[in-house]
Amino acid sequence: MGTAQLAAVPEPKYWHLRTVLLRAIDSEFATGQVIPNERELSARFGVARATLRQALDQLELEGRLVRRRGIGTLVAAPRVGVPVSRREEGEAWQPVDCVTAPAADKLAGALGVPAGELVHTVRRVRVEQGQTVATESLHVPDRSLEQVPEIRLSGAALTGEEQARAVLRRLERLTMDGESRAVELGVAEAEEAALLQRPPGTPVLVVTTQFAAGGRLAALAVSTYRADTCRLTFGETGLVEVRPAAPVRTAS
Repeated sequence: MGTAQLAAVPEPKYWHLRTVLLRAIDSEFATGQVIPNERELSARFGVARATLRQALDQLELEGRLVRRRGIGTLVAAPRVGVPVSRREEGEAWQPVDCVTAPAADKLAGALGVPAGELVHTVRRVRVEQGQTVATESLHVPDRSLEQVPEIRLSGAALTGEEQARAVLRRLERLTMDGESRAVELGVAEAEEAALLQRPPGTPVLVVTTQFAAGGRLAALAVSTYRADTCRLTFGETGLVEVRPAAPVRTAS
């Protein structure tokens, strides 16, 4: 079998500049320090403003720079270490609301229940160091909660957040057989981006977790973490299954 020579791909000008800028930032600036403005940087590196903006945009996407209106462009803080373990997460997740509705085909297939079966979808946000770093949709089939003493899940007296807490309390009483996780790179859709306070299309890390109880799937959580600020850690073993599975984000 012959060997094929890979053709050299010219490096885009903005990407080369991104590398040069990164070296300068690491050697000359501290976390939180404002870097020179575009005019000064363009003159220093002898590049067009359009090329410079592409490089700066790329570094912002990577979480190395952050723009502040009225201040300028600052060197971002290192990524926050975020434990991805139910035992370690504690009170980091804050309930937002809960929707109980018949499962559409895609969600029903992911949960292993018939289409149209009632599913409780709890939305939560995760806050670390005062910053929203993740959002989650936790899908719980109604049948999973049958063995748990009933808590009223609907009615005018309950807000969406109260319904969410009621579902979570019932879920916590289940004896879990285990859980499995998959991680993939994605982008934030409009609804997720709003909760994360980022523009749509922002790079994110999507963690899909399956919870088993009584020999069947009891719940499915799809957690979306900001890739520019988070460094995920995975409990005691550090083992992570990586696969290109398409996550189910909503019940609709």
